[in-house]
Amino acid sequence: MRGHGESDTDAALLRAVADGDAGALGTLYDRHAGWLYARLVRRCADAEVAREVVQDTFVTVWRSAAGHRGGEAGGWLWTIAARRLVDARRVRERAGRIETAPLDTVAGSVTAETPSAEERVLAGLEYGDVGTALARISPELREVLRATVVDGLTTREAARLLGIPEGTVKTRAMRARAELRCALAQLSPTPTAAPAGGQA
Repeated sequence: MRGHGESDTDAALLRAVADGDAGALGTLYDRHAGWLYARLVRRCADAEVAREVVQDTFVTVWRSAAGHRGGEAGGWLWTIAARRLVDARRVRERAGRIETAPLDTVAGSVTAETPSAEERVLAGLEYGDVGTALARISPELREVLRATVVDGLTTREAARLLGIPEGTVKTRAMRARAELRCALAQLSPTPTAAPAGGQA
C-alpha cells in the first residue's frame, strides 16, 4: 500500500481498492462522501439514513471495485448510493407499517403508499411543462440542471458526480437554463393581447 492524494485519478484509486488497499478507499471517501451526503439529504429528510447510505455505498465499493470500468467514479458511486437509499427507505417504511398498522392489516394486504412531498415535486418536474421542456434539451445539459438545481449540488460536487471539469459544469448550466427558458416559452407562448376597448 502507498499514500494516495488528489493527484490520483478515481480509476487508479479503484484499482488499488480492488487490490485491497484501504488507504485508497479512504481517499475516495474523502473525495466523494461530502457531495454524496449532500445529494442524499435532498432526497431523504432523515440525516441518519443518509449517513448510513454513504457508509453502505463505500462498503459496496470495497467489495465490488474490480467491477468498475474506469474513468471518474462519481456516476457509479451515485448509482450505488441511489439504490442503497431506495433499499433503506423500503426497510424503514416496512418497519413503520408493521409498527403502526392494526394486526389484521399487517397480516393482510397493504394499501398503496401515499407519495412523499419530494416524490410529488419530482413528479411535477418530470411530467408537467417543466418536465416536457427538460426532455427537449440535450441529456448532458439536463444532467447538469438536475445535479445543480434539483439536487442543489455545488459546482464542484456536480463536477465530481458527472466526471467533468467545474468550468464545463458552469458553461452547461448557463446553456441549460437558456435552452430551458426557450423550451418553456414554446410550450406556453404569450397570449395575444386583447383588443382595446370593450362592450359599451
